[in-house]
Amino acid sequence: MLDANFPLPTKPLHQSRECAQALDLVAADTTTLADGTLVVRRTLAKMPVAMLPRAQIPQNFLKDSIKAAGLQRTVLAITPDHPAPWLANLGAVAVMSPVHVATLDLMGDMRARMHQKWRNRLRFAERQNLRITRQNLPSKPNNWLLLQDQRQQGARGYSAWSEALTLAYAKANRGSAKLFTAFDGKTPVAAMLFLRHGDSATYHVGHATDEGRACSAHNLLLWEGMNWLASKGVTSLELGQVNTDRTPGLARFKLGAGATLRPLGGTWIWWPPLGRTLSPLKLLDRKLMRAS
Repeated sequence: MLDANFPLPTKPLHQSRECAQALDLVAADTTTLADGTLVVRRTLAKMPVAMLPRAQIPQNFLKDSIKAAGLQRTVLAITPDHPAPWLANLGAVAVMSPVHVATLDLMGDMRARMHQKWRNRLRFAERQNLRITRQNLPSKPNNWLLLQDQRQQGARGYSAWSEALTLAYAKANRGSAKLFTAFDGKTPVAAMLFLRHGDSATYHVGHATDEGRACSAHNLLLWEGMNWLASKGVTSLELGQVNTDRTPGLARFKLGAGATLRPLGGTWIWWPPLGRTLSPLKLLDRKLMRAS
């Protein structure tokens, strides 16, 4: 059973069939555990590492699943999709405390769940005469949104999915990478890209110019995306991590749209041959790995 009292999506993006197909297209080294957990094998600092991203881990079967996959002598980097403090019992060491992700319920009256100020910004955006387009993500890497995102990542010093993997997702899953763009006349002022996977979807990347922010274009794009996804049978939309200290404005935007928060499980490192040898290190207090 999962060590969490929170509703979980059918499959988070990183564990979805659609993501696996994109990884295959870029020739990533992947394997699948007996319970269906996707594992990505990489070499970090000349050491083979097996990564279990956003894994919905069955507590009672992890050791056997790892052994059956031939990974029992491989360093494992586990980022559970739910609080999993029981990993310490296996000898895993916590190296990063849990974050929270924001998820929108796309069933029922979505507009009623928005905060009043967010609804006001949406009404404002609807009066700005913006032209909204919807299309499958173009296969060429030089589209406006991805170019803006690459510049933003470089300027802010962070990295997310590679452009190649994003394009591979669109190619491997036709129609599941949907790009919404807001235009003022012929000029793009904001865009959002959503990735569908099963009956869920994930906000993948977005950008707005100064003009786009001034006319609340992202409110309108998110609203248009929510309605389109709901019309296609998608029941939940993940908006990504929420950090009220580092990015309070972005946190307000996500929560104001009506999203609810749930905790992930942090990041754990486990090398099975050591057993519980590393447990006394307690790089992070075990209590921090529980949901708050």
